[in-house]
Amino acid sequence: MSLAYATPGPLTTLDAAQLPALAGLPDDPAGVCAAVAGLIIHPSEAGAGLGDHRHIRPMNRSLDILLALDPAPLHVVRPVERRLVATCRHFATLATALLRAKGVPARARVGFADYFQPGLHVDHWVTEYWDGGGWVRTDPQIGRDVAEGEFLTGGEAWQRFRAGDADPQKFGVGGEPHAWGIGEIRGNAIRDLAALHRIEMLPWDEWGRMADSYAGRTGPDYDELMDQVAEVCLKAEPESVAALYATADLAVPASMIS
Repeated sequence: MSLAYATPGPLTTLDAAQLPALAGLPDDPAGVCAAVAGLIIHPSEAGAGLGDHRHIRPMNRSLDILLALDPAPLHVVRPVERRLVATCRHFATLATALLRAKGVPARARVGFADYFQPGLHVDHWVTEYWDGGGWVRTDPQIGRDVAEGEFLTGGEAWQRFRAGDADPQKFGVGGEPHAWGIGEIRGNAIRDLAALHRIEMLPWDEWGRMADSYAGRTGPDYDELMDQVAEVCLKAEPESVAALYATADLAVPASMIS
């Protein structure tokens, strides 16, 4: 375990004025993650006329909007019309931000879940927190821990593909027929590396050669880079993550971190 993950990054740093709203949250990490389910609603479940907060990257800005909609403390479940309308990324990243604010090591992970559409691995984000003995992988959006194999990070999916154990056409974005295939695996491997470096980007953000990868214009050298990404993300050692993240094609441009 690394205490680095108890420290917020640029997108998970909360404002001092927001911290009193955390006072009623449970002390246990599982309880914090469960509380997030009462603060956000996925766009697929939101009715017409609600807001759209999917494009907000920093969690302090998300909390500003949430507390403007309803100033109650964060342990209070909001009615649907006073929740953030946002994606799995926001569930996972807000849970990560709240846990870090309470001093609990936590990190968002980017990959694919197999529990939304039978036989398919759907683009998804979850949270991992340190429980004192190991990392617990949990899904704040659905409110339960994730069993082994139910969720694969982008790097885990990549390694299965390279071993011939995964069909890349079964990995993609639910509701987006064009967004399936090997480019989606590569993209989530890179986003997972960034998240492990405490830079939790939006699910559709692209940088480096990601656009070329989606278009099928990258070659063996890029796949070898993905091998490195997958290996580093599997071990998730902050120093190795930082060193690889700093290389060409992998670091998020500073202009996007806002």
